[in-house]
Amino acid sequence: MARTLVMEQDVRHVQRRTVALLSVAQVFSGLGTGSTVSIGSILAVELSGSSAWAGAVATVMTLGASAAALPLASLAERRGRRAGQVAGLSAALAGAVLMVLAVVSGLFALLLLGSAGIGVGTAASLQARFAAVDLAAAEHRGRALSTVVWAVTVGAVAGPNLIQPGAAVGAALGLPPVAGPFVISGAGLLIATVILFAGLRPDPLQLARQRAAAHAAPAGPPAGGAPAGVPAAPPTDAVAAAAAARGSLSRGLRAIRGSRTALLAVTGVVAAHAMMVGVMSMTPLHLQHLVEGPGQHAGHVAEGDVLVIIGFTISLHIAGMFALSPVMGWLTDRAGRVQTIMIGFTVLIAAVAVAGFGQSSTTAVALGLVLLGMGWSAATISGSTLLAESVGQEARVAVQGVSDMLMGAAGAVGGAVSGLVLGFAGYLGLNLVGGTIGAAVLAAAIVTRLSHRQSAAA
Repeated sequence: MARTLVMEQDVRHVQRRTVALLSVAQVFSGLGTGSTVSIGSILAVELSGSSAWAGAVATVMTLGASAAALPLASLAERRGRRAGQVAGLSAALAGAVLMVLAVVSGLFALLLLGSAGIGVGTAASLQARFAAVDLAAAEHRGRALSTVVWAVTVGAVAGPNLIQPGAAVGAALGLPPVAGPFVISGAGLLIATVILFAGLRPDPLQLARQRAAAHAAPAGPPAGGAPAGVPAAPPTDAVAAAAAARGSLSRGLRAIRGSRTALLAVTGVVAAHAMMVGVMSMTPLHLQHLVEGPGQHAGHVAEGDVLVIIGFTISLHIAGMFALSPVMGWLTDRAGRVQTIMIGFTVLIAAVAVAGFGQSSTTAVALGLVLLGMGWSAATISGSTLLAESVGQEARVAVQGVSDMLMGAAGAVGGAVSGLVLGFAGYLGLNLVGGTIGAAVLAAAIVTRLSHRQSAAA
């Protein structure tokens, strides 16, 4: 009993420390993603010699994130959030090294392998948002989650602008200029890995489970049910069964199908990511085509002012994704989870309209990319918070892993298909496809909201 009381007194301190550590690590790990996103499609065209491979880096990166989501979640469930985070960031560090080797050797295959490693790091960064809410009070979950998401802003926005500083680093190390940004990214990933390996103690997930078990323990002989006020806590045998089925895809899918709100949450997160990746991954190529003129991008490396425009635009987009995260977390806690999902998809639809119909203007494209990031932020933060509340403790980590796996798969499909759509229907057509997806999810969220109102009125 005394130990439980001490745990309750310390949990707020542990929660604050956990969010701070995750946030600092996100700053440094974001450098890797930002650099890969900003110049990945250009490197793919250069090393493959064909614009048909322009979306390959984004596709492999998101596939890597998707494939790693369940294994990282399973590792976190077995050994805690710290183990999952360190494993994912270590893979990203290896990916950054491979990206440098790809540039030096000119091997397209190494570029793809490096992108996959960066993708694994992306999966770990995504799961960090769930680690932020393991110990958070219900009324603060949106803000805790959004704080960790926001922390990625510094690294992710700086990443696309490492092209020129990276060139200086590359020259100093005797490397090609375009390899320099990945050297800086690797250093950032190394720092993030060390921070979490050394500092994420006690583990938030393991402590949350200890608290849940303490709250669920009856004061006297069991009476056949959970104590009053703790209806969601699983009995001991359910915890043991869940432990035996860790990392189960089928278990996660069953839990999602069994909750209407969980299904909406996953659908919102997945669709928002598909829209964002599909449009964002092709925007650097569209801008290169727009500035330099048609026929200049195949087998040609963008340089000078074009790279500056691309880097600045992607920086603005990533700022839209992360800089206003605290606002989106506040909205999630105050306006409601479903309502903020609706706001997010309204902004996403506006984003593709601005970027698509303003495709001939670099300013309009940049504005559309900012709105695209903001809509993604609102939908992802509110959807992730809703998901964490929609299933019991025994299935929560598995459901989070399934959500991130589907999110990565949708991004991979978006990245792969976007190149084909761009070639067939142009940049406007690509944005219209995204708008159609967004409208469908917005309609589903509205139906869910109306259903909740009717149930409350009854």
